[in-house]
Amino acid sequence: MSSDRPLWVQSDRTILLEVGHALAGEAQAFLPRFAELEKSPERFHTYRITPLSLWNAAAVGVTAAQVVDFLQRMSREPPSQNVLHDIEDFLRRYGLLRLVRRAAGLVLESGDAKLLADFVAAGVLAKWTLATEQDGALRLDELSRGEVKQTLLKLGYPVDDVAGYTPGAPYRFELRTTTLSGKPFTVRPYQRHAAELFHAGGSERGGSGVIVLPCGAGKTVVSMAVIEKLQCETLVLTTNTVAVRQWKSELIDKANVPAEDVGEYTGDRKEIRPITISTYQILTHRKEKGATPFTHFGLFAAKDWGLIVYDEVHLLPAPVFRASADLQARRRLGLTATLVREDHREDDVFSLIGPKRFDMPWKELETLGWIAEAHCIEVRVPLPQEQRIQYLSLQSRDQFRLASENPDKLPVLRRILAKHGGDHVLVIGQYLEQIEAMAKAIDAPLIVGKTPTAERERLYRAFKEGRIPVLVVSKVGNFAIDLPDANVAVQVSGTFGSRQEEAQRLGRILRPKSSGAPATFYSLVSKDTKEEECAERRQRYLTERGYTYRIASQAELP
Repeated sequence: MSSDRPLWVQSDRTILLEVGHALAGEAQAFLPRFAELEKSPERFHTYRITPLSLWNAAAVGVTAAQVVDFLQRMSREPPSQNVLHDIEDFLRRYGLLRLVRRAAGLVLESGDAKLLADFVAAGVLAKWTLATEQDGALRLDELSRGEVKQTLLKLGYPVDDVAGYTPGAPYRFELRTTTLSGKPFTVRPYQRHAAELFHAGGSERGGSGVIVLPCGAGKTVVSMAVIEKLQCETLVLTTNTVAVRQWKSELIDKANVPAEDVGEYTGDRKEIRPITISTYQILTHRKEKGATPFTHFGLFAAKDWGLIVYDEVHLLPAPVFRASADLQARRRLGLTATLVREDHREDDVFSLIGPKRFDMPWKELETLGWIAEAHCIEVRVPLPQEQRIQYLSLQSRDQFRLASENPDKLPVLRRILAKHGGDHVLVIGQYLEQIEAMAKAIDAPLIVGKTPTAERERLYRAFKEGRIPVLVVSKVGNFAIDLPDANVAVQVSGTFGSRQEEAQRLGRILRPKSSGAPATFYSLVSKDTKEEECAERRQRYLTERGYTYRIASQAELP
């Protein structure tokens, strides 16, 4: 046993990391490439090696030899041979089955003839198989590509899809060197690298996958760099109409494309142009509950798209997953700040959109000045005595809500606003009654789901321009809003233990500030309640990214 090493590798494939160890930083830089963070208390963090975490690692070139060497160098005790065997076995499985293009059409082949024969004998692929090739490979129905990958991944065998893509209708797309608004513009090195990894020189090795970057790091620019490489008509799917219009504005500002070539396909307009931007909501719209098909799914076939961009891919709804299973011949680019899905469908993102192609450490982006430095503070607020007595009599879910709506959070919010006078402050919450009362109490405008698009745009614009110093938003503010000058966020309530939401809310304030000042993210949590337990889970993803939460009491605020 060697105390000069920071890891313990356990037989259940969990890894303990001693956070205060001198080598912890080096370990934290490599661990997330092949393992998932599960717990993050102050002294020891717990990671777990999963098949999917290893297959995402394999997709970007991480080898079994690299993982094993890292664990052997960093572990206080020699890792279990069973764990090392599992790592080698799961990584070996990646690419054991391959989808390729032959003269006969789409074919599933394998270097392990027995493995493929076993699948045939079990009838796993029977409904998609058209014929058996002389070498035992299976010729498949062209439209089965997505379902085959989903099915085999669930059986523990990820498919290496190198069957290629349709080029799509050509469209001339060129990025500017000076934006339409007159500012110098260039694609940052990491953005260019992300686009190159996705494109892979135009070969079948690229063309599908997910780019993971924090909010404010320019995922939209990455997608534009990809479109420039592909020179094709493109469909962009995003979360709401405000995001659609922000995408359109960014495209026109940074690329030499006429405004009339960029279409908005939303509840307000139905424009299909060479570059069309729509929402997940419009695609999953049905004339009546339970009706099939979905009213606007025809958008997928409306043009010969060469690329489909899935913005905030971690929010992809189940019906769009199903549609994406039929779109495997199109290049597919997923963009997200976090691959964490609270419905645990990360494997479907892997199968249908593609593996993780690029994931740059947030702290490295911060060090380079591409995103703002951020200080995270959890303020623990005791429940008033009356609510405390009521809390003890409730069921778990009701306890969480009561704790979230703790009325003593309002005086704490007032103290924070007093401390940050002159800053651009976002107040974000989950429960409408709570945030409506807070917005009224602090005399700040409010944006919720029912706020009309035009009003949302007006308030966002006023906030950007500094005419509104404080803006209160519901969970509609979690995603795809561009507020570059926001430098303080106060989370007054959230969705249980959602790590995804925590990452998105911090992301609202990560755009670098012209002053170079850091951003501050406050999370108000009711002390000694279910909300405190959920807060630890929420913070897990950001802890993996290198952020730490300082615990503060009300007394520490001015």
